[in-house]
Amino acid sequence: MNEPDPGSRLLEVGRVARPHGLAGEVVVDLITNRVERVQPGACLSTGTAMLQVTSSRPFGHRWLVCFEGVADRSSAEKIRGETLFAEPLDDPGTMWTHELVGSEVIDTAGRTLGTVVALVANPASDLMELDQGALVPVCFVVEHRPGQVLVDVPEGLVDS
Repeated sequence: MNEPDPGSRLLEVGRVARPHGLAGEVVVDLITNRVERVQPGACLSTGTAMLQVTSSRPFGHRWLVCFEGVADRSSAEKIRGETLFAEPLDDPGTMWTHELVGSEVIDTAGRTLGTVVALVANPASDLMELDQGALVPVCFVVEHRPGQVLVDVPEGLVDS
């Protein structure tokens, strides 16, 4: 286990739930749909240590993961409950929560609707929560630039 880079911007991607067996394997709850986060070679941080994935496999809706340097149950117990962080993925065309929060939202008519303060999970489409309290479905985003989101919303969805 190596020390994480204190200057990096890490995103929460999961949590170590508990040890599994005697050989250092742990159960990981991912909060991302990007399974490459637990593929062999991936590096995750606990905030105080870097962990490199040596192997992983699906385990129901969770993952069984082995990390380099975590070779027995005692070592696995030491990381029980740890939150796992990772570097943002470089995926052009994908909007990430950390890029949207704080962005100014403008409609296609040029009106400023507010600033994104949070994203709310919703089965039909995730929602951008604006500082004014309005909720704008992410599916209405037509363009995203650093610090700014352009949306094409139906008339009356967001009152000024």
